[in-house]
Amino acid sequence: MAERLTVGVAARLSRYLQVLTQARKMGKDRISSQEIAEYTNINATQIRRDLSAFGRFGKRGVGYRTDALLEEIRKILRTQGQHNIALVGAGRLGGAIASSPIFAEHGITIAAIFENDPEKVGQRVGNLYVSSMDDLGEISRERNIIVGVIAVPADSAQNAVDSLIDAGVKIVFNYSEALLDTPGDVQVHTSNPAVELLYALYFHLA
Repeated sequence: MAERLTVGVAARLSRYLQVLTQARKMGKDRISSQEIAEYTNINATQIRRDLSAFGRFGKRGVGYRTDALLEEIRKILRTQGQHNIALVGAGRLGGAIASSPIFAEHGITIAAIFENDPEKVGQRVGNLYVSSMDDLGEISRERNIIVGVIAVPADSAQNAVDSLIDAGVKIVFNYSEALLDTPGDVQVHTSNPAVELLYALYFHLA
């Protein structure tokens, strides 16, 4: 098994992946470490050091082939292949997540959407029809769902994560403000734009 990446390296590679994905969409065949630095605010020397640890991907004065580097970073981050996720919440945030093309660009498929509001069950959101939370376990197993995304109010988030865990999901992305109580073998990643903005402001204004 390959050596596991440190949190810092994995975080930086994920940011490089974002830049490369957008660069390819813009039609850029090649990209330099300096260009990646400008988009990520990571020093170009650090970028070259990160990438050289995994092989020789670029040439001095020429840069990196965008497609090749993109695929190599996906291999390193083990993001190749198709990954099915369940979205819990069909409100405005859930609808925006379901309609975004960004997941598909990285081989991630929203395979099911769940709601506990009877009025939303059966409605079409994105390319899917909303299913009842009562069916979450059965559908998640049928569709080989490995990740859950929670886009519900904070007071509903714990019930949502409990249902996902009961269905065998071990990775959860939490877009609510709730502090979730989960077993030790379940990874919870919480996204809070306000906190992330405060973090950015701290370093910008320091």
